[in-house]
Amino acid sequence: MPPSTANEPAVTARPPTSEPAPRAVGWILAACGTVGLVAAFTLLVEKIRLVADPAYNPSCSISPLLSCGSVMSTPQAEIFGFPNPILGVAAFAALTTAGVTIASGARLPGWYWMTLTAATALGTIFVHWLIVQSVYRIGALCPYCMVVWVVTITAFVAVLTRWSRTGALPAWIADHAVTITIAWLLAVTTLITVQFWDYWITLI
Repeated sequence: MPPSTANEPAVTARPPTSEPAPRAVGWILAACGTVGLVAAFTLLVEKIRLVADPAYNPSCSISPLLSCGSVMSTPQAEIFGFPNPILGVAAFAALTTAGVTIASGARLPGWYWMTLTAATALGTIFVHWLIVQSVYRIGALCPYCMVVWVVTITAFVAVLTRWSRTGALPAWIADHAVTITIAWLLAVTTLITVQFWDYWITLI
């Protein structure tokens, strides 16, 4: 007769290696990816037209300050040896796919989240380099580029929110994700406002 197992501790199932992220995170990433993809693709089209015809006036060149053409013609617009929008099209297409996958409730492995975190972090760093270049070096703002800035920062905060929900980061990040994003974007807006204040007051 086998020994009694009544007093033996119950065997618990091993927790899954990863958990589905909140679907809201996926939808935010999908939205950011889609908007960023449209902006990057539009910039790429405008860049091609500008290369084909140097006299072409891009649709996003609204004023001396809000001018895509002024930004596109600088070395910073091809920092890797090719137009930056090409990188944007590829990156935002991948982000859109990731967002839709997450929103579907898929259980993704840890390496996937690490890669997504690294990619959005690097994108955010690159965006801030572009912000500095546009505001303090080039002295012009590209409207479509600013759309890319907004969605990149928003996507990065959304990814951090997922880590916050898993306990890998402080809970307050997830609790105040909207506030963090708004404050971050307001800080960038303040830098732009202060730097180009002399121009803004002429519009009043």
